[in-house]
Amino acid sequence: MAEFAAPSGLTTGPVPDPRYAGWLAHALDLARASGQLGEVPVGAVIVDGAGEIIGTGANAREATGDPTAHAEIVALRAAARHTGSWRLADCTLVVTLEPCVMCAGAIVQARVRTVVIGAWDDKAGACGSVWDLVRDRRANHWVEVVGALDEAGCGGVLREFFEARR
Repeated sequence: MAEFAAPSGLTTGPVPDPRYAGWLAHALDLARASGQLGEVPVGAVIVDGAGEIIGTGANAREATGDPTAHAEIVALRAAARHTGSWRLADCTLVVTLEPCVMCAGAIVQARVRTVVIGAWDDKAGACGSVWDLVRDRRANHWVEVVGALDEAGCGGVLREFFEARR
């Protein structure tokens, strides 16, 4: 089985589910669209156990004035509305940028099974690069982490966004 790269200090594992690439492409489309609206371009999708997208999100802090309107939170809320439950135990969250501390906490609270990351966030990531809150043994739930599957594409969208603002 082929291996994928991980940042220094993180383990590698088998190549993930081939469906991840399609879901990540969808999240990247959401990220690009939010960037066009002046939001930091991050997108996320929630996929249920059957492989159906049940929630999507993109950063919306500027549009809503809500500091919690990160792509992951928006997608988690949409998936919870779709299922009628806050428990998303059989779900996978696919996100273009490694979740921050706030989003990692929400992922744990929602009991998400797997997080698929497009690009690591070496400044504020909380799923393995700076912190590893989703796999902290002291928590009541642990999350499988797969990443980073598209550092060039997902990281590139962010670099372009911030370069245009400097």
